[in-house]
Amino acid sequence: MPPEPPSPPPVDQAGPAGPAGPDGPDGRNAAPRGIVFDLDGTLIDSRRDIATAVNRMRAERGLAPLSVEAVSGMVGEGARVLVRRALPPWPPGAGQDDLKDALASYLAHYADVCLATTRAYPGVAAMLATLAPSFPLAVLSNKGEALSRHILHGLGLDRYLREVIGGDTLPTRKPNPGGLFLLADRMAIPAPRLLLVGDTWIDARTAQAAGCAFALTLWGEPRAGGPAIAAVAAAAGSPRVAGGGLAARQEAGGEAATDAEDAIPRWRLAHPRDLPAALGLTEDGELAEPGQPGQPGQPD
Repeated sequence: MPPEPPSPPPVDQAGPAGPAGPDGPDGRNAAPRGIVFDLDGTLIDSRRDIATAVNRMRAERGLAPLSVEAVSGMVGEGARVLVRRALPPWPPGAGQDDLKDALASYLAHYADVCLATTRAYPGVAAMLATLAPSFPLAVLSNKGEALSRHILHGLGLDRYLREVIGGDTLPTRKPNPGGLFLLADRMAIPAPRLLLVGDTWIDARTAQAAGCAFALTLWGEPRAGGPAIAAVAAAAGSPRVAGGGLAARQEAGGEAATDAEDAIPRWRLAHPRDLPAALGLTEDGELAEPGQPGQPGQPD
């Protein structure tokens, strides 16, 4: 294993305290009691395996392969949306059966290759191991639940998680907050006391809709042509990511927004080790003494 890189600068914290005090009007700025992670682009780098499955599905239809970067820009809103984006516009007369066939093909190919090159990002396993003794942890993904569990088990990450919700667990998926509400119920934690950790506007909007805090991860690869992290970070005025803002998010295919605050993360995390530090945990999972490294700061 290569050595870990040097420790990054202090965690870049974002988001003003709410008008009702440091905990905000709805409690979303209070210390979290449970942590929910997005999967693709947050915990795992699955880009190449997803692209392989997409291109096998395309090849069956006589279509040329797409680049990994192009496919990455289509990911985030579930397999059905991915397949629709990965195919040319449907010809006149094409119906739902054509989409179902293409979706079934993609899912079959993806099940075959989903662990071929997919890996957890460096530092993710150590982050989860540090957090798990102090917080119940869960995954909320728009990937199907069975596939999500299979990948998490194959990478040895499931041991740290209490719950996994996929895009087919409920009739709705992110950015609908139903998955977060279900996790809050299962973990017996009020939704505003959850922290959602993710890499796209989809996660930011999900957290906002559920009334919980959001942490933006910067360690994954930006999704070219899609709902990239730059749009979320720039909406928060992040000095780390140039360009974007809500207009860029709309240009990238994101939802229109009426309030920039929904995209403001509580923290922007450059490395997985930043999250335990922001929550006041040392590397062995113990709470740091006040004033010592690892002591959580307050949002600006």
